[in-house]
Amino acid sequence: MAKTIPSRKDVPESDKWNLSSIYKSDDEWESSLKEIPILTKKVLEYKSKLGSSAQMLLEALKALEKANLKMETVYHYASLQHEADEDDSNATDREGRAMMAYTQMETELSFIDPEIQSIDETKLMEWIEQPQFKDYKVYIKKLLHFKQFILSEKEERILSLAMQPAQTAQTAFSVLTNVDMNKTFGTVKVDGEERQLTETTWTLFLHSQDRKVREEAYKKFYGKYEEHQNTIAALYAGSVNQDVFTMRSRGYKSSLEHALYGNKVPQSVYHNLIECVHKNLPTLHTYYSLRKKIMGVSELRHYDVYVPLVKTVETKTSYEESVEICRAALAPLGKEYTDRLCDGLLNGWADRYENVGKRSGAFSSGAYIGDPYILLNYNESNIRDVFTMAHEGGHSMHSWYSVHNNPFMSYDYTIFEAEVASTFNEELVFEYLFKTAKSDEMKKYLLAMRADDILATLYRQTMFAEFELKTHELVEKGTPLTAELLRKTYRELLELYFGSEMHFESNSDLEGLRIPHFYNAFYVYKYATGISAALALAKRVTTGGENERNDYFNFLKSGGSRYPIESLKVAGVDMESTEPVQAACDEFKTIVDELNRFFNR
Repeated sequence: MAKTIPSRKDVPESDKWNLSSIYKSDDEWESSLKEIPILTKKVLEYKSKLGSSAQMLLEALKALEKANLKMETVYHYASLQHEADEDDSNATDREGRAMMAYTQMETELSFIDPEIQSIDETKLMEWIEQPQFKDYKVYIKKLLHFKQFILSEKEERILSLAMQPAQTAQTAFSVLTNVDMNKTFGTVKVDGEERQLTETTWTLFLHSQDRKVREEAYKKFYGKYEEHQNTIAALYAGSVNQDVFTMRSRGYKSSLEHALYGNKVPQSVYHNLIECVHKNLPTLHTYYSLRKKIMGVSELRHYDVYVPLVKTVETKTSYEESVEICRAALAPLGKEYTDRLCDGLLNGWADRYENVGKRSGAFSSGAYIGDPYILLNYNESNIRDVFTMAHEGGHSMHSWYSVHNNPFMSYDYTIFEAEVASTFNEELVFEYLFKTAKSDEMKKYLLAMRADDILATLYRQTMFAEFELKTHELVEKGTPLTAELLRKTYRELLELYFGSEMHFESNSDLEGLRIPHFYNAFYVYKYATGISAALALAKRVTTGGENERNDYFNFLKSGGSRYPIESLKVAGVDMESTEPVQAACDEFKTIVDELNRFFNR
């Protein structure tokens, strides 16, 4: 673990992502930004004319495509620079101007959706069956799906104007936690030396075998959050209130319906997930009892649940070694897949290590122009980062196949599908490492880690999803969200999911105020459904033949051409059924049982 975190300027270029596949320079970006008003004006020429003829609509769609593609590219470049260094005022300025340009364009083009939807539907459906509309057919059909919730042109304009201020809560939370607070967490004593505590190193400290290190890091970390609890609670409440405002403005019955409707995901999928996981909580509680026994502690504390259960296995893995593990583990997907991914990881797709001002965690961000980029905060002493690399690589390859098999207007897949491709890769990495393990200790280590990974993705994300549902329902029923109420609601869920073995600190419930994904409402449940689908598909591909692999690639290539439930059926899994979730819970139980046997030999 580094004693200090480098500034962005001190990071070697070879460790940064190479954004030249988007723009060669900031000056080229500036020129592109200036084109957006011109392209927007071109689209405006078709206002009130979209229904006059098929040719007029086609011309308008082509102009819209050019404007949207330019805007996506401009914003993608600026946002990546900003995420890599929120301390960089120039990057912050570019990201802000890109967001302003996006808001302005959305405002001026707010006439598009209601005007297309006002065209006689029979006539419109005849038009889009013509060959020249092939690149826009899916876009039009999905637009018609929203027809009942699209407002008048004036109302759509107002909502478009509200887009930028609606990001205030999320932006403020990010700056507060990743920049301002991140400089004030202090240090933790490790082996007699003081080490810097940050959003990223906090996770590493909680993996320490030294319980005093874990306790100190945990208490200092949440102590700082407690100092800011009212501010952060107000920010989250503002985000939820914004969701409810948008839901009610458009006429949805609930925030959940609003979040799921666009992707045609039945609300039953969300509720069934929570119900199924609740039924399987006894297995989770058994796991925590086993963890307590293995660790030999009289009380299991919240800061004890992330430390590896196996203490003696060396897990140091360089970045380059991690890439080669991914290459070998993902071999069932074929050489084209592994070569392209690994070449990208080694040559410019990934921003590898932590620096001051960089967003914590990891993500993959793909757009139609440029490579799919991966933000990492890779640490070679944590083998979990090998899984993170494979996970984000799954996203990036999904983006690559989607871009190369679909027109711009229908290439973008949903997050519901994305978490399948990423978690699929994690499962293959686990299977590879387990099969090639040279000792029972390593197998034990991997089993324990995989149990924690499934727990974090299936059980914990479902808990987060249940919290989101509860907070939105409270606001929808007229109950204001205060810091006290948010903490109480979250603590009840902590106690339900962790069971009687867990002893929490007085401020453990502040965890509910530090999850960045909560500012993108009803996102986290997709991790749980994603791992359920991914485990099923990984088994199907690795035990099947060419047909099963082709089914999976057809899923990756489908992009946004299908709704996610339909797309996953193409791959070979039905998420409207509870079977995949129950199967994932069963897999977790199998691992827990095997762990129990290993540790009782």
